Amino acid sequence: MVRAKSGEGRLKNADMYLFRQAQLFLWFLADLLRSRSIILELTKQDFKSKYLGSYFGLLWAFLNPAVTILIFWFVFEVGFKAKPTENYPFILWLISGMIPWFFFAESLSGATTSIMEKSYLVQKVVFRVSTLPIVKILSALMIHLFFLIVLIFMFLAYGFTPVVYNLQVLYYLFAAVILLLGLSWMTSSIIIFLRDTGQIVSMILQFGFWLTPIFWSLKLVPEKYQGYIKLNPVYYIIEGYRNSFINKVWFWEHARLTVYFWSITGVIFVLGAIVFRRLRPHFADVL
Repeated sequence: MVRAKSGEGRLKNADMYLFRQAQLFLWFLADLLRSRSIILELTKQDFKSKYLGSYFGLLWAFLNPAVTILIFWFVFEVGFKAKPTENYPFILWLISGMIPWFFFAESLSGATTSIMEKSYLVQKVVFRVSTLPIVKILSALMIHLFFLIVLIFMFLAYGFTPVVYNLQVLYYLFAAVILLLGLSWMTSSIIIFLRDTGQIVSMILQFGFWLTPIFWSLKLVPEKYQGYIKLNPVYYIIEGYRNSFINKVWFWEHARLTVYFWSITGVIFVLGAIVFRRLRPHFADVL
């Protein structure tokens, strides 16, 4: 009888703990929602500050991606005369995969060091530091949207008109943002205590670029190993962009992969928020 009561007590305490954590997590998200006007203002400032003082100013934000695409077009279409992939010109297949990767890599690397860059704001008790990684993601999103417009015009230039499948790129963009939020909350808080985190993230992104099917097709990998490649949640986003523009496949047609992505992304999102909230009180002491 005593053991039964003791067991019931532990279960009750565990339930109370989980309820408390869920409550704190919801408060954390609610605080971010209330800070939306501050987030937008900081995003504008961050976007402008990157090019402040340069001769062309904000024009560089759009020239850089345009020049990058032009270089790839010249190298693969004019130089190597790459063969079509999936019945589409290779450059369209390649850029469809590179655009989401550029957004992911720039967002994560920038968000990781976002708190370190604005360390003076940590001392302000009323300022929600958790918004800083979001600012970096939104700043990178502005460039990414320009990339998407260029991509659509490239498809038009090759004679491919927009189709309804293109709209689901917004779904994959949302999926990328949720994944980035969880990861960036985690890395931006850990780097305060482990300064090598920035270099570790950079190295992982370099490996990730070549281990993710961006320059190469998954079909080149033996079927028994393809499942391991798909464990990378970024694969879901890269392939999703190509499904939207090239393969013309809806995301729900890959039900198992979709369930897996949102399961792992949900865990990362919640874990990232919890890690950030737990470490936040100690930021000022370390910085």
